Amino acid sequence: MHLDNVSLVLLEVVVIIALSRLMGFACRSIKQPLVIGEIIAGIMLGPSLFGLIAPELAASLFPLQTLPALNVLSQVGLIFFMFLIGLELDPKYLKGNIEIAMLASHVSILAPFALATVSSLILYPLVSNATVSFTAFALFLGSALSITAFPVLSRIITENNLQTTRLGALALTCAAVDDVTAWCLLALAIAVTRSNSFIGALPTIGLSLLYIGLMLTVGRWFLQRFSKLYKRTGRLNQFALAAIYMGVVVSALITDIIGIHLIFGAFLIGAIMPKEPGLVREIAQKTEDFVLIFLLPIFFAYSGLKTQVGLLNQPDLWLLCALVLAVAIFGKYVGTYIAARVSGIDKREASALGWLMNTRGLTELIVLNIGLDLGVISPLLFTMLVIMALVTTFMTSPLLEWTYPKRLIKLDTVGEEVVREATAPIKPTYRIIVPVANPRTQKGLLQLAGAIAGTKLQPAIVYPLSLIELEEAYLFKTTPGEADRLITQQTQGLSELISTLEPPSIRTIMSPIVQVSSDVVRAIGEITRQNPTDLVLLGWHRPIFDQNRLGGRVGQILTQAKVDVAVFVDRRLNRVQRILVPYANSIHDDLGLELAIRLLVDDESRQLQILQVTLPGESASELSAEVESFWEELPINVRDRVQFPIIEATDPIKALIEASAGVDLTIAGTSRSWGIERQTLGRYTDRLAVECHSSLLITRRYSQVTSHMASVLASETAQKDLEQVTTHEEI
Repeated sequence: MHLDNVSLVLLEVVVIIALSRLMGFACRSIKQPLVIGEIIAGIMLGPSLFGLIAPELAASLFPLQTLPALNVLSQVGLIFFMFLIGLELDPKYLKGNIEIAMLASHVSILAPFALATVSSLILYPLVSNATVSFTAFALFLGSALSITAFPVLSRIITENNLQTTRLGALALTCAAVDDVTAWCLLALAIAVTRSNSFIGALPTIGLSLLYIGLMLTVGRWFLQRFSKLYKRTGRLNQFALAAIYMGVVVSALITDIIGIHLIFGAFLIGAIMPKEPGLVREIAQKTEDFVLIFLLPIFFAYSGLKTQVGLLNQPDLWLLCALVLAVAIFGKYVGTYIAARVSGIDKREASALGWLMNTRGLTELIVLNIGLDLGVISPLLFTMLVIMALVTTFMTSPLLEWTYPKRLIKLDTVGEEVVREATAPIKPTYRIIVPVANPRTQKGLLQLAGAIAGTKLQPAIVYPLSLIELEEAYLFKTTPGEADRLITQQTQGLSELISTLEPPSIRTIMSPIVQVSSDVVRAIGEITRQNPTDLVLLGWHRPIFDQNRLGGRVGQILTQAKVDVAVFVDRRLNRVQRILVPYANSIHDDLGLELAIRLLVDDESRQLQILQVTLPGESASELSAEVESFWEELPINVRDRVQFPIIEATDPIKALIEASAGVDLTIAGTSRSWGIERQTLGRYTDRLAVECHSSLLITRRYSQVTSHMASVLASETAQKDLEQVTTHEEI
């Protein structure tokens, strides 16, 4: 079937977007930025893989006549992406630690730039030609090796919840200064390349400075009108947005005509745009989805079509590639580290800052494409530098985690829960983490968590946990400033929820945690490891793409969490007075029984039924040894409120469902007896969750070593000791 050029370009776009999303998600699963996967997808579609294993199909899908169309689309995407980068560059990043940041960022540019200039003496005769001046070559190589990707770095900071730490604030300031300086160096390199000398570049430099001056004065004054419009109306209409987009394109055209590059004009418009939070948010949200999902993957693919790993076909070329990589890493890391240490930063933070500034990402790819289009770097050097960009970006997250692990981030960020534990007269001995997806609808979940923790037992604390999930790697909502806004908003929502809990005494044991996360399941696991946790209490929700009520994210947590877990199915539970625990002598039933007894001990009006359902003619199961060990230690007034009904039935689940009609809360372990056993294919059956008449708590025990009765029994012992002391004093 023969396709015309338009149809073929559309088919190419579909393939590009699909593979970019696939590789992006793959990289996200290993805690890497989405941009890594998209760059790899672009390389895979080029001669390095697709063209190598299926050259005829690759030539048919990406013929030469369609490349100009892909180039135009990629350039449009590049213009608006640079506009978004400028839009994110908030002057507030330049206010904190500015002296340290100026030193660290400039040294982090000068060190790799100087090393790149020296390396050019080796590389220039081997990978360049006489049509390119040594000066232009050295300037471009220095710019490429010294740049830091501000967008990717800011996302890494946000994902690691570093935005409220000294390290995060310093890294953002350094990266912002670095960004401005590096773009100026690149503009200089382009001007020198096009004129082939410093003297010839002076008119271009002069015009560029004049245009920047006009934009910083007249341009900023004009753009203030959009800020006033937004403040007055609370929105941007299509006419205003069209005017902004036209300004982006016109500014890009002007800088291209001046003789630098169209990306600088787009970046400049974004940088001088009034940083009214609502205005910036609306422009970004209306612009970024189409740019990042549709246009940028085309840019990656177009870059990938020009990347030829096969050119590195000799050992000495791979040695040159290693040299480029070593210069990039060593110059950036060591330069930043030394400058930070001289400024009084401790070794660990200085090292972490060095790895953060070593991030290249998409910004590097932009520089390389400009250099390749101008002919100042060869396809061979272009390939080496693309590999360098991938490696330096890929290594940032694991090296940051190794240098500055999350336990140290937690110490650097003094959260409400840390303050509460530090100032409490008695340190909490029982901890419950409660992931809260929506504070407006999960009051019952938090109410139950407070009841299980109890206020009459040993000191306990409940952490209502709100995780702000980052779905992508470089969207506006994942910037540190926007993340802070979302954290503040969510914290306020949790505080309002806590203020409605009854009785008021349980409000005192609530300590909210609000964090940013790119993977909720993994984040919960990390938080339980950092904070010794007795129980994770989840709210039930039905997965969008799964008919199984205990599938999706809830199922993943039930399977993966290395801590006891309970899932709450709320049937509008107002108060817990009558509790039903079906018991079949499994460790999960034991957990359910322990939680029920915690509820019983904390409120003397509560009643408990331990239900045993047997087949006709069979005897009831005995309590496990663990339950027996603490049962005798419970006070009489607790045991007197427990009943042991036994029912004979051929269908235990049906019998349990019928029994649930007479209670407020049913607590069932994840066992075969109650139809909620984990299945071979990774599914939970959910008949009980669907048909249970009362609210339902499904329990899954991780380890038999953990006992939820330790604090209960300790509390009772302490109470008895207190009574004995009181009696003795009276005597």
